[in-house]
Amino acid sequence: MADIMTLKKFEALSPFEIKDELINLAKATSKATQSAFLNAGRGNPNWIATAPREGFFLLGQFAVSESKRVMEHPAGVGGMPQVAGIAGRLEAWLGKHSDMPGAGFLSEMTQFAIKKFGFDGDAFVHELVDSIIGDNYPVPDRMLVHNERIVHEYLMWAMCGQPQPSGKFDLYAVEGGTAAMCYIFKSLKANRLLLPGDTIALGTPIFTPYLEMTHLEDYDLKVVHVRAPQENKFQYTDEELKKLEDPKVKAFFVVNPGNPTGMALNKETIGKITNLVKTKRPDMMVLTDDVYGTFVDDFRSLLGELPQNTIGVYSYSKYFGCTGWRLGVISVHEDNIYDRMIGKLNDADLKALDKRYGALTLEPRKVKFIDRIVADSRDVALNHTAGLSLPQQVMMSLFSLAEMMDTQKLYQKACKEIVHRRAQTLIDSIGLQLAGNPNYDAYYGLLDFEFWARKNIGDNAVEYLKKNVHPLDLAFRLAEAYGIVLLNGGGFDAPNWSLRVSLANLPDEAYEQIGRGVRLIARGYRDAYEASEKVPAK
Repeated sequence: MADIMTLKKFEALSPFEIKDELINLAKATSKATQSAFLNAGRGNPNWIATAPREGFFLLGQFAVSESKRVMEHPAGVGGMPQVAGIAGRLEAWLGKHSDMPGAGFLSEMTQFAIKKFGFDGDAFVHELVDSIIGDNYPVPDRMLVHNERIVHEYLMWAMCGQPQPSGKFDLYAVEGGTAAMCYIFKSLKANRLLLPGDTIALGTPIFTPYLEMTHLEDYDLKVVHVRAPQENKFQYTDEELKKLEDPKVKAFFVVNPGNPTGMALNKETIGKITNLVKTKRPDMMVLTDDVYGTFVDDFRSLLGELPQNTIGVYSYSKYFGCTGWRLGVISVHEDNIYDRMIGKLNDADLKALDKRYGALTLEPRKVKFIDRIVADSRDVALNHTAGLSLPQQVMMSLFSLAEMMDTQKLYQKACKEIVHRRAQTLIDSIGLQLAGNPNYDAYYGLLDFEFWARKNIGDNAVEYLKKNVHPLDLAFRLAEAYGIVLLNGGGFDAPNWSLRVSLANLPDEAYEQIGRGVRLIARGYRDAYEASEKVPAK
């Protein structure tokens, strides 16, 4: 077992930084023992959505042909694709290349979108073609017109559930969920909605950046933890939710389904939060990060229940296997408390914001909060070059349309089956008997080692561990002894003696090996305890 003082120096680090040390240890062990290196510390899925990608890469070939149709210089110079007649030319081109991967998808996709949304065919296809070429700045800078309509419809299915909220959301396409977090935090501060010293609530356990960003000197926020204990199936208790009644709590930040717990808020919990906000805290800002929602049947986000209060964050990364594409969306309802709160700021603050956004418009007070987020993401002065790159927005459209066209939800069923199969393998390998939970996304597993160890090596051995062994020893021993990387749960404000396991990024058989590694370490801890009992006291 590692020395307690040695491990204490890692306590201040994020689990994602500790991970680098664990990876080095695990790789060295794997090399020395010629065994597998198993990194279940990061949630990058090891599957991808193929059909929309085939369509994307084939669309790029058509786009180049369109450029050459306008101008073809011997030196390799092409022109900018033209609108008139482009939908017909795409269909004819696809007919000639019908044997190429993606041709059928592209043909079906364009006709589906034109019919479903009432798009003008040439305008829609030109947006795709000109954007995949990437020869223009994003216009509008917040999000392409057709892409916003498409993504809005996708989010209604993926996030809002039933009944869908009335009205519409304004969307901002961003570089993944992480960019969304950064931009939202920045704009809340810039618009005097969250100031240093203000209090917010975090639904914990939670994705570690939400714990870490709040303490940066940029924001310096006071934090109240609204806990979802394992004993309550990772749902917030009534006692914890009561903390939100305090008017000092200006905002409530939630990851739903949870990371690292993998548990979505159930209907009862959502109902309690909704009732609390509507009856006692209509002024409370809500931020919900719902990236894993598509892995839960009948998922319902707070975005659907409390659209006026809630800023939504969604990333395509996990569901479509596209972490490298950096595709995310910020959602703010057209009727929201943020615009109203800005309008009620004191005169000095309003004048300061007039100056901040004055270069954008002659009437800066009419700039909506979502558009302020766009401007703030480029430090306002560079607002004219804001926006997600256009090829990325095309990929976003194709992913969204592929899901809409899949009326039987075969892709979603396949993704769920992958992670649930791996979760069951891990559960079986450590000898647990767990009842199924419809709110569990199975993307991550939170292994409460203390809870498991009490049943398997005894209470006395566990008490010995807690007294003599640092909780980080568990993650370090897994890496050093068996080449396995898991993240420490304590860094997510989960129990100290817990581990987060990504069920998305390793082959199925790896999870049996992870379970075996956990069992062997527990046996070693038990042996150490039994040896200590045999040593005469001095």
